[in-house]
Amino acid sequence: MKSVWPALALLALFSTGAIAQDISAGERSWNKCRACHQIGETARNGVGPQLNGLFGRPSGAVEGYSYSAANKNSGITWDEAVFADYIKDPRAKIPGTKMVFAGIKNEKEIADLTAFLKQFGKDGKKGS
Repeated sequence: MKSVWPALALLALFSTGAIAQDISAGERSWNKCRACHQIGETARNGVGPQLNGLFGRPSGAVEGYSYSAANKNSGITWDEAVFADYIKDPRAKIPGTKMVFAGIKNEKEIADLTAFLKQFGKDGKKGS
């Protein structure tokens, strides 16, 4: 009798709802963000804070950026799920935020943008 474990493992992999991420598509989506944010080795704060090393960072923690009280006091630490929820409707996630953005509703686009952002370490270097 053959084992069903390989088939069950494959089924579990595809039933998790995971979305394949496309960094190139995420970079194109980044164009919606770049009017206010920067990322990379030369990134600086602008209208919005630079986004290097975003994931794992507490909200309101970029040195030299003047955050709203709502953002500083949100208690959020950025991870994939929190970012996905936030980027759909920033003002719903953090009422009182200064961020004026209509949001990105498409789950695939959010996953792609997340993959693009996750490339950049705190120092702005890819893969660090």
